Formats: sequence, structure tokens, C-alpha cells
Amino acid sequence: MSAVMTPATTAASSGARGPRLNARYLPLAATIALFLAMALIGSVRYTGFFSAQVFLNLLIDNAFLIIVAVGMTFVILSGGIDLSVGAVVALTTMVFASLVERHGWSPAAAVPVVLAMGLGFGAFMGLLIERFRLQPFIVTLAGMFLARGLCYLISIDSISITHEGYSELAQWRLQLTETASLSLGALIAIAVVLAGIFVAHCTPFGRTVYAVGGSEHSAVLMGLPVRSTLVGVYALSGLCSALAGVVFTFYMLSGYGLHAVGMELDAIAAVVIGGTLLTGGVGYVAGTLFGVLMLGIIQTLISFDGTLSSWWTRIAVGVLLFVFCLLQRLLTRRSGRRR
Repeated sequence: MSAVMTPATTAASSGARGPRLNARYLPLAATIALFLAMALIGSVRYTGFFSAQVFLNLLIDNAFLIIVAVGMTFVILSGGIDLSVGAVVALTTMVFASLVERHGWSPAAAVPVVLAMGLGFGAFMGLLIERFRLQPFIVTLAGMFLARGLCYLISIDSISITHEGYSELAQWRLQLTETASLSLGALIAIAVVLAGIFVAHCTPFGRTVYAVGGSEHSAVLMGLPVRSTLVGVYALSGLCSALAGVVFTFYMLSGYGLHAVGMELDAIAAVVIGGTLLTGGVGYVAGTLFGVLMLGIIQTLISFDGTLSSWWTRIAVGVLLFVFCLLQRLLTRRSGRRR
């Protein structure tokens, strides 16, 4: 005699198996679990690793990368890519240093100018991509070369920032405990992450970004503002890059055309490791934060070890990228079969 499955027995059987984690959360869960595992390994192996300041240093040392990666998250969520972010960071440092040191501007007046410049630069690339249906890879690659070239029109040498008040601001720390503190750059990065989470999940713009990344054609049929959203994500990325450039000057106290070389690759790596699909439509700003922290903790573990070359950081990141790309591919195939 065959048993008849009623709704009650179906619920009971599913309840017996326990709640299942949604497949789209698996990369994020894997990133957080791996970060915690590395933190545990470091705490067990190395004396002094398990301290509040060591973990806060992950935010302090990577504040500019966190800000860039938040902007990159929105671009990749929409199904695009932005290769110009590192060059925009460098251009921002050059313009800012030139305005403050050569033209006598106050840093408070120079910051809004460079932020508007980054916003406009990103919006221009987004307009080209949206209006002429150009490939984001090519447009942002051209933007990268343009921004780097503009740096050398300002100066081929480094421009030091000697403004006394700005130097004091760069060295300022928020004392959390007697032995733990946060820099201004880290606080800005935290604020950007929180703002990014809010925009992504609590605003029409954020929901449209997810819809466009999932299927641009479906988003158009739904009547969503696809065109303005595509321009908006690149404008947001440009703004984040310019803000990261300002934060970068806290570290270097200079502007230079060779600042932030390769930062676009680090940002893309952090976004992917944080669980955002390169095809768009799935991902989380919080995951990007953990992606950056993952890069930071790998470097910290290597520094505490003392016997490994810094190039092992790149090797570890490369391995992680392979693993997470394969994981994304498996999840994409699995969701495709269910449809």
C-alpha cells in the first residue's frame, strides 16, 4: 500500500530535514566561514594575533579598498565591470594634492571638487555604455588609460601634501579602548559600507540594479528605469573611487600617477570572493566587506609568519578566486536545472 502525502506529512518531512540554506547565500557563507577559520588559525599559531587592534587594522589598512569595492559591487551586480577605479583613485590624489599644494586651496574646498570629478567621470563612462551599447570592459579600460594619462599632465613626479591640518587629520584616531583605535579612513569606509547596504536593499535604485543584473530585458518589460540605473552604477563607482582617493591621501600624504596600480583587480577579487556573481543579479555589499577582510587577513597571517614572501598573498588570492569562480559556476548550473 502506497502512502498518500498530505500537506501535513510533507511539512513534517521537510521539517525533519531541517531548514536549508538558500543556494545564493552559499558563497557569502563560505567567505565568512573561511574568514573565521583563518582568524582562528592565526589566533592559535601566533602570539599577539588575537587582539582587537589586529582585527581593527584590517579595516584601517584596507579602508580605501573597501570603499572602491563597494562601488564595484554595484557595477558587477548590474552585470558590468569597471577597470578604471584604480586610475581614478590616482587621478584624485593628483588633483587634490595639486589644488592644496600648488594652488593654495583648503582641503575642505578641494574634497567636494575631486568627488564631483569622480562622479562625473563615472557618469560619462556609464552614458557611453548605455547610450551606444558599448562593452563596459572596453569603455572602462579606455577610462583607465585616460585617467592615468591625465595624472601625468598634472605632474610626472609625486606631489607631497604638507598641509599641517590635513596631516593631523590623517593621523587622528578614535580611541575605542586603551589598546584599540580606528582611523578616520576606517570610519569613512564603515559608513560607506552601511550606506551601500541601505542603497542596495532599501531603495528603488538598489532593487533595479539587482533586476538589471538578473535580466536587463525583463527589467525593461517591468518598466524599471534601466537606462538611468546603468549610468547611475558607474557614476556611483566613480564617486566611490574618488572618495577612496581622498582616503588614500591619508596614508600617502601625496598625489602620484602610480598610486593604486592594480587596485581594480583587488576590488574585483574582493567582490567575487565576497559572493557576488560576475554575471550580475546576485551579491551583497556585506559580502564584499568580508571579501576585502579576507585579502587583509591573508596578508596579516603572512606578516605574522615572517618566513613567507609577500607574493604568497597573490598566490592565496588566486587560489581563492579559482575556488569561488567554480562555486559560482556550480550554483548557476544548479539553479538553471531547477528552472
